[in-house]
Amino acid sequence: MSIEVKNLYKYYGEQAAVKDASFNVNTGEIVGFLGPNGAGKSTTMRVLTGYISASSGAVMICDKPVSVDSLDTRKLIGYLPENNPLYLDMYVKEYLSFVAKIYKMSAIKDRVSDMIKKVGLELEQNKKIGALSKGYRQRVGLAQAIIHDPKVLILDEPTSGLDPNQLVEIRELIKTIGKKKTVMLSTHIMQEVEAICNRIVIINKGEIVADDRAIDLQIDEKSQTVYVEFEGTVSRNQLQRIEGISKVEKLEGGWLIESKAEIDLRKVIAKFAQDNNLLTLTLKKEEKSLEQVFKTLTNK
Repeated sequence: MSIEVKNLYKYYGEQAAVKDASFNVNTGEIVGFLGPNGAGKSTTMRVLTGYISASSGAVMICDKPVSVDSLDTRKLIGYLPENNPLYLDMYVKEYLSFVAKIYKMSAIKDRVSDMIKKVGLELEQNKKIGALSKGYRQRVGLAQAIIHDPKVLILDEPTSGLDPNQLVEIRELIKTIGKKKTVMLSTHIMQEVEAICNRIVIINKGEIVADDRAIDLQIDEKSQTVYVEFEGTVSRNQLQRIEGISKVEKLEGGWLIESKAEIDLRKVIAKFAQDNNLLTLTLKKEEKSLEQVFKTLTNK
């Protein structure tokens, strides 16, 4: 297991930023770490990287305990913080060579060249970092995070401030990296999570409130909703009289029907159409968007 967090607490004075958080991330997974501002995301990531210490609980990286004094775990981690602190007066190649020397790597010139190709910096490698666009600075940040070939990559808002083209490029880069490494990333962009993450962990007010695949979080087992279009006239009263229906909403072209009963709503609607000699043009089960799930879990 690449990341293991058990009963993590982090206090600032008397205020608990993280409360009894537990989750695991397996090798080869890309996990989205979500939560509203102030929920404890960045604090948790800083504890994982050994940047700050936990108040209590256990944090393991590749079966090694994390502490602020441990260089063993830091060698296993690549970290891109939200503000991506770079030396703007250094050239791209110069900066990456500097980082490689910190890790006491061999064949530094070859490794820097490999990183530049991997993150798509060939045309920018001889420029000063301060002259680069936000997208290319993020690429430099990713390059420094993976130059020592870490087993675990932790990214805090890696696509913040990027334009749509840069977003796509960085997402694809993260997906490629995630095929061989464990990636945990924090973001507010739900489309990004759906596009690249295998699993989602949601934190709210310091507590883990969800840990599952996106598709499973979007299926509400306590209620179900279908969208249906009929050929012919149907009234709201007719639909509301169907046993087990809890809500009926008229949309342009069709109806949104909800049930909280333990029934197969699609079969119930199909039978209603048959009994009333109606032709069903469209009948599909609706899933909650990830944004709706997030709002539900973090507004409780």
